[in-house]
Amino acid sequence: MRYFFESMIEKKEKGYMIQIPFNVWEVCKQRDVIQGDLVLDNRVIECELLPKEKGNYEIHIDEADVANVELGVTHKILLHVTGSLIRMDQNSPYSFDEPIRKIDSMNVIIQPEDGLCGQACVAMLAGVTIAEVISVMDCREWQATMGRMISALNYYGIDHTDIINYTEGRDAVLPKCCIMMEKMGRFCHYLVHFDGKYYDSNLGVLEEYDMSKLLGYLEIKC
Repeated sequence: MRYFFESMIEKKEKGYMIQIPFNVWEVCKQRDVIQGDLVLDNRVIECELLPKEKGNYEIHIDEADVANVELGVTHKILLHVTGSLIRMDQNSPYSFDEPIRKIDSMNVIIQPEDGLCGQACVAMLAGVTIAEVISVMDCREWQATMGRMISALNYYGIDHTDIINYTEGRDAVLPKCCIMMEKMGRFCHYLVHFDGKYYDSNLGVLEEYDMSKLLGYLEIKC
C-alpha cells in the first residue's frame, strides 16, 4: 500500500528523519523496524521505518539520498510499505471485474453503537448490513482500521486507488467517492463522501463538511 502525505526532513542524532502523520500499527499492521521505499523529488529512495512509541514512527533515509534536498521545508512524500494489508479476499465470490454492486448511489447506515463507523462505511459502499461486514472483517467495536477496511473492500470487489492521501486539515478536493478519516481522540472516525454529500454513520447525510477535521481519504473507483 502507498501513503501520500507532506512532511519535513530533519537532521537528528540518528540521521535524517521524516515524521509519519499516522499510526503505523493501526494502518500497516506491522511492528518493529519496517522496510519501505518512498518517492521524494521524483526519486525512489529505499528507507526504514523506525518505531518511536505506541505506533508512532519516523522514516530514516541515508545522507546520500538527501544531498540535494532542502531541509526544514515541507515536501510531498509518497511512501510504499509492502505486505501492509490483512488478506481477507481469499475465497471471495467477488472481484474488481465482478463487484458486489456498482456504486451509483448511496444510502446512509447508522451504526447501532459507537465504534462501528469503519464497518458502517464498508456496509454503505457494498450495500450490505453492518453485521455481515463485522463477520467479513472479523473485528468489532473500535477495531476497524483503514487496512482492515481496504481488505474488506477487496473482498467485496470494490475497486479503489492504492494510495491513502493524508491531508491533515489542509484544503482538499475530494473525488466523487471516498472513505474519509477524521481524528477523534485516540481513534479515527470514518465516513463516506459520495457525489458531493457526506454519509456519516453517527449524524446521517450531511450537505457540508469542515475540511479542517479531515485527516485523509481513500478514493473509491466508481
